[in-house]
Amino acid sequence: MKLSKHGKDILASVENITPFGVWLLVKEKEYFLSYEVFPYFKEQTLNSIQNVKLLHGRHLYWPELDVDLEIDNIEKTLFYS
Repeated sequence: MKLSKHGKDILASVENITPFGVWLLVKEKEYFLSYEVFPYFKEQTLNSIQNVKLLHGRHLYWPELDVDLEIDNIEKTLFYS
């Protein structure tokens, strides 16, 4: 997670982890990343999934998983799934 300068706004966070996928909140917009479409989150620890960073405003990075996802690619993948 990345906090704003004043510590008030969380820019990216994992809101829920289910048996089917991961719910993300990025800049007040929700995304559901199913394990079927995003298998790299399945079988991972809660801490490693929750440790997400928003870089450059459009790039999500999970350092413990070495997973990088662009918001645009997530939106395109979810739109065409």
